[in-house]
Amino acid sequence: MSGRSDAAGRQRLAERAAAALFARDGASQMLGMRLEAVHPGGARVLMKVRADMVNGHGVCHGGLVFALADSAFAFACNTGNESTVAAAASIDFLIAVREGDELTAEARELWRTPRNGIYEITVTNQRGERVALFRGRSYRIDGMVVNEE
Repeated sequence: MSGRSDAAGRQRLAERAAAALFARDGASQMLGMRLEAVHPGGARVLMKVRADMVNGHGVCHGGLVFALADSAFAFACNTGNESTVAAAASIDFLIAVREGDELTAEARELWRTPRNGIYEITVTNQRGERVALFRGRSYRIDGMVVNEE
């Protein structure tokens, strides 16, 4: 198989795996997240900050920014169709997120072995400002996300 055909096949598999995972992800759907793009080892997820996401300080609850980044992490680390979960994650909040902000979480794979991976997720607002940086470590479990065709 040529490199171009192989790359196209990996892209199709990444799209199928992410779509299947998102279809079963009630939490991301309940928060209004949208899976905008996916590629092998990466994903982009969007979320608009609603009034019910704001805490007592008038800013988006940090746990919801974490959830957005975590969802992008999940879609990215499952693009190879090998069932993968989070083993660890951390986040740095850089600037306040307000109601009405449109957040984008962009995940990319930094390192991967057959069982583990490290992913970096940058969360930005509609002005392109970085609002959070997230790093996650993945662990591969048994099984596949979707059945191979």
